[in-house]
Amino acid sequence: MPFGRRRNRIDRSLRERGVPPEPQVRERDVEETTGPWDVADAPEDGITRLDLGALRLPARPGMELRVDLNQQQQVIGATLRSGDSLLQVSVFAAPRAAGIWDDVRQDIVRTASGQGASLREVEGPFGIELAGTVVAAPPAQPGQPAPEPVRRPARFLGVDGPRWFLRGTISGSAASSPEAAAALEDAFRAIVVVRGSEPMPVREALPLTLPPEAAARVAAQQEAAAARPAGAAPRTPSTGGPGGTAPRTPPAGGSAGAAPAPGGTTLGP
Repeated sequence: MPFGRRRNRIDRSLRERGVPPEPQVRERDVEETTGPWDVADAPEDGITRLDLGALRLPARPGMELRVDLNQQQQVIGATLRSGDSLLQVSVFAAPRAAGIWDDVRQDIVRTASGQGASLREVEGPFGIELAGTVVAAPPAQPGQPAPEPVRRPARFLGVDGPRWFLRGTISGSAASSPEAAAALEDAFRAIVVVRGSEPMPVREALPLTLPPEAAARVAAQQEAAAARPAGAAPRTPSTGGPGGTAPRTPPAGGSAGAAPAPGGTTLGP
């Protein structure tokens, strides 16, 4: 007797008795990766990660993590510092069917070239990336004239995940030295992205949040600032360490020389 015909009769009999069919599980097509990770595929590797909502960033010994805040004290970016090198990371919504890194690279090159940058596509540890130099304005010192822009090395990394796009910008000596870049590349590889199920426009930044302890520190700093006498010198909302604000880099283009965020806080494991 043909097994297929018998199975069909059994399935029909079950449906007639109101028994629901067995669930059909469709496996998601995912390219093999060693990181960065989607939360659904993240390994149990024992790495301590700081939870920023859509991003879980590794806490490495000797590496500083700083989150950048806007005037409303909302998290708008995160930066890892290793020595004199920075890795700025941001994550955005992407289409379900295709990635956006190819288009984003074109936008970066077009915008950065108009600002004097020189970037080229190269094969890196995470696939195609952009490497070269960008023109950046050093931070102005109080009472001093604005410094002249300088040319600095930079690398732009991009990883397309399931409905998300992770972008990294490396500056400092790690942008030109493979040895100096190793620690930041390892940290980028250990990032876990939590996309969430909410529909979002393509290229919209996924929401980042402060851990409860850091949020409490920022709230205390805000209260202290409100209680300061008028005319007192303001303090940058940082919780210690030689924290620095990474250059802002929008999702669709721009260079590493944009204006810094107005404030930030340094986190620990």
